[in-house]
Amino acid sequence: MRAEHEAEAGTGAEPGAGAAAGARARAGSGVGSGVGSGVGSGAGAGPEAAAEAGAAAREAARSRRFPSITKDTARPEGHGRAAPGDALAARQWPMLSVLAATAVGLLLTALNHPRVGCLVIGVALIAASVLRRVLPHVGMLAVRSRFTDMVTYGLLGVAITLLALVMEPKPLLHIPFLESAVRFTVR
Repeated sequence: MRAEHEAEAGTGAEPGAGAAAGARARAGSGVGSGVGSGVGSGAGAGPEAAAEAGAAAREAARSRRFPSITKDTARPEGHGRAAPGDALAARQWPMLSVLAATAVGLLLTALNHPRVGCLVIGVALIAASVLRRVLPHVGMLAVRSRFTDMVTYGLLGVAITLLALVMEPKPLLHIPFLESAVRFTVR
């Protein structure tokens, strides 16, 4: 399976052949050389050409570059791409701070302070949007593209904040058409 993906990407061996044999075939020393035992033997090329082809095949197999044409989904941003070495844990503070604020908001809501709890959750999501915009590396807070994350976090944060402000009893924000819309939908 790996050889097939590498062959499609042009980074490794041909399917069903070894890496060196695939490199020799691409270098023109494989099929039809006329000397040696035949297909893929490499007997027609000198030892220098075979060594160069083997080195090229090993180098291509080690390549971590994306292929120019993809036929599958892109690999996720894993540990090696997110942060080299032990820096991964240190880069998670934006996500941990947003999760901590959301946990505080949920706790306040559970302790019978729903307006304050929802306000904390909404502000945490707005802060996530701002963090996604201003910081170059936000760890696992980055889910999609920067623009999509900013819009998603921002809209959800503003919506939850507005809902907390118009929450009954004694709403802090009065929206005139909201009462008629609620009466129309709840009838």
